[in-house]
Amino acid sequence: RPAAAAAVLAAVLLVALSSSFQIAPAPSLPRAATTTAATTTTALYAEPKTTSSSSSAAAAAAASSDRRAFLSTAAAATSSIALLGRPAASEAASSSPTKIPEWTLDGGVKFPVLALNTVGLSVEDTERAVSFALLDGITHVDFHPGKERDGVALYLSKHPESRSSLFLNTKIRKPPPGTSPSDAARRAADQMDEDLKALGVDYVDMLMLRDSPDCDVMRAQWKVMEGALRAGKTRSLGVINYCEGSLRCLLETAEVKPALNYYMTHVGMGPDPRGLRSYCDSVKIRTFAYGAVGEPGPDDAILNSPLLRRIGDDRGGKSPEEVAVRWVLQGGRAVSVRPATNFGPGFGVCEGEG
Repeated sequence: RPAAAAAVLAAVLLVALSSSFQIAPAPSLPRAATTTAATTTTALYAEPKTTSSSSSAAAAAAASSDRRAFLSTAAAATSSIALLGRPAASEAASSSPTKIPEWTLDGGVKFPVLALNTVGLSVEDTERAVSFALLDGITHVDFHPGKERDGVALYLSKHPESRSSLFLNTKIRKPPPGTSPSDAARRAADQMDEDLKALGVDYVDMLMLRDSPDCDVMRAQWKVMEGALRAGKTRSLGVINYCEGSLRCLLETAEVKPALNYYMTHVGMGPDPRGLRSYCDSVKIRTFAYGAVGEPGPDDAILNSPLLRRIGDDRGGKSPEEVAVRWVLQGGRAVSVRPATNFGPGFGVCEGEG
């Protein structure tokens, strides 16, 4: 399949879902630097760079030039790959997609732990990405209102029979600064109706709420979302980028607890950045991660990490991308992945034809 297709990335990443695909725990990886409480993206687990070796520069150049080759390799999903040690001779690649593991949320909702992240894609590219992803068994689509939603709608209009097999996960827009709680609630309600109409569906599988500096705004919007849950307009609820303080605010009045908190997590941030993972675990809110290879653009320190590359080489020829994603999943998180590593602030691509 052509370069940078969503399913290509998904197919390669599926090896990271195998229970036998394990990497060493984070404490065994040396930190290159320390973090401050004021920053979200912290020091990467990486070895110090050297400047004396021409082979290091050549390796970095090769890594950059073959990034597209990695993404364009239409590898079949593999059901069992041993990362600790060499793969057993009896382990063979399978041409059929691997079943994505699922969490069971309240109400029996099945939440696939690997999602296609359509952020920044055009209408056409979103439709294409959904099509590619489904070919490899990726049914969880994580999209924004607007052009990404319209791309999902376009796919559904052409394939209405696919609705029952898709997990549609979308977001409530953050209201403008200064919006009153009542107006924020009205905006949320109006958007839900608008999105369902645009998608041509009766419900989505998850609605996620963005954070706000105003506690009352978050509470007002959450109450509307709880109403949508009761009305069957969504099957589950989550939050986006909520710090501990925002979660405490919401939980004081919430009738329905968020099923998960969606925030950036990558190998360079460590297993519990700023204690947020620990707090979420303590109140039984799961972690759904984005940015496994960096945000708002791919982080060269991850993609070209000598340490991640060595870990991958020692365990069957995995790429730094695969090791980075596996690190997120292995920590008990779900993860949303973009269809390609050529993205940046506000844009993404999914090239090629089916």
